[in-house]
Amino acid sequence: MEGIHWNGIYAVIAMYAVFLGVGWRAGRRVKAGSAEEMLVAGRAMPVWLATMTMTATWVDGGYILGTAEGTFTSLASGLQGGLCFGISLILGGIFFAPRMRASNFTTLIDPFEKKYGKRWAAVLSTPALLGEILWSAELLVAIGATFSVLLRVDLSTAIILSAAVVTLYTMLGGIWSVAYTDAIQLALIPIGLLVSLPFALEEVGGLSAAFTKYQAALPKGMSVTPLFTQSAWWDLSAMLILGGIPWNCYFQRVLSCQSPAKARTHSLFAGVLTILLTLPPLLLGVVAVTYWGIGNVEAPLSVPLILRDLVPEWVGILGLGAIVGAVTSSFSSSILSAGSMVSWNWYQGRHYDQMKLVIRLSIILLGGLAVVIALGVRGVQALWFLSADLVFVLLFPQLVMALFDPMANGVGSVSAFCLSLVLRLGGGEPLFGIAPFFHYPTWLPYKTLAAVLGLITIPMVSRLARVAGLAFQKLRTEKIIAPP
Repeated sequence: MEGIHWNGIYAVIAMYAVFLGVGWRAGRRVKAGSAEEMLVAGRAMPVWLATMTMTATWVDGGYILGTAEGTFTSLASGLQGGLCFGISLILGGIFFAPRMRASNFTTLIDPFEKKYGKRWAAVLSTPALLGEILWSAELLVAIGATFSVLLRVDLSTAIILSAAVVTLYTMLGGIWSVAYTDAIQLALIPIGLLVSLPFALEEVGGLSAAFTKYQAALPKGMSVTPLFTQSAWWDLSAMLILGGIPWNCYFQRVLSCQSPAKARTHSLFAGVLTILLTLPPLLLGVVAVTYWGIGNVEAPLSVPLILRDLVPEWVGILGLGAIVGAVTSSFSSSILSAGSMVSWNWYQGRHYDQMKLVIRLSIILLGGLAVVIALGVRGVQALWFLSADLVFVLLFPQLVMALFDPMANGVGSVSAFCLSLVLRLGGGEPLFGIAPFFHYPTWLPYKTLAAVLGLITIPMVSRLARVAGLAFQKLRTEKIIAPP
């Protein structure tokens, strides 16, 4: 027990107590005991609350720690995640949110069921669930790393304990509970980070000196060149922007809004806030590179180390509150989202008590899987990006065509999914030790290629299948082919 930061632990206990209290109180709004109340707030969530819960969900622990981690490569890498996810919310608000809300869907998977059939929609829900699990694992890595540095708790222990506490908090209730706790947690993020910034910048000579030293610390001007010379940066940016749209946790908030117009408005506001909140962790990353240099500190731990070593204790506790708020808001949203898909689209029970039981069981199961992944993979930004990678390549083409192509069908969907999956796996995945079997040239954005070919394949194969089906039916009608 020696060396444990007890003041920080007391602060965390107090924060969790507040979150549990707010979540319990908000959960009592579900008076009707209906699935719609639990999953999409009875479609009565006001714009201000939807905006706050959406922003809190996207500005997660990976967002904060991953943005700072990215600055160890370049400013472009540091900006990439928050900027691109903010743009994805804006695009989602313009093109997708009103259409989804107007259709009165309940989950992301509903348009797939309507367009491609229930069985194939169940397959399409698999990458959606896997994306949520990977994202949850990233959140556990972020909070585990923060606790291990600031509270001096073993990283594995921190991950397991954090998962247990946040899972308990998540199991309190539905979207109302999550939304109101998100509002509290979102307020902690800018307060904790902005209060920390002046103290951290003072340690490196101020803002101007920090950027001067930062430029000198990076080899060959890497803070600028990736924006203009590396196709991989653009490939990753497209993946983050478009891959940030097909998430059930995003559409759960869209579908909770009071009207299609308000669904659009909340998404646009949340996108702007998400972009603005990139600045504090980006500057903290610049401070970390300036203070410690490249290779002298673990990049994913840079923000917790700043909060431990470069600011007063009370400021560090406020910064800890920012990260705890960011992680718990997103973890609860992610696990609730995954549980919603399992209960609504897999179990398909509509009785409130049964659905609540299925959601709670799925939260435990999916949270456990997230713990296993978090213990094996310690890179925050890598997990953050991989979760968006999956939904970009496999689900974005499917969602676009399900909503906007009246002739898309299951044959086209299956063909596109298989093609995109093979092309994406062909590039390998170092995070899980998958070696590439297609050796793409370095200039080729193969993730974007896989998604684009999926977009092309669905309408093309769907129309060919329709023509072939009509021709076959005609032959049967003319008795050229005997019916089975």
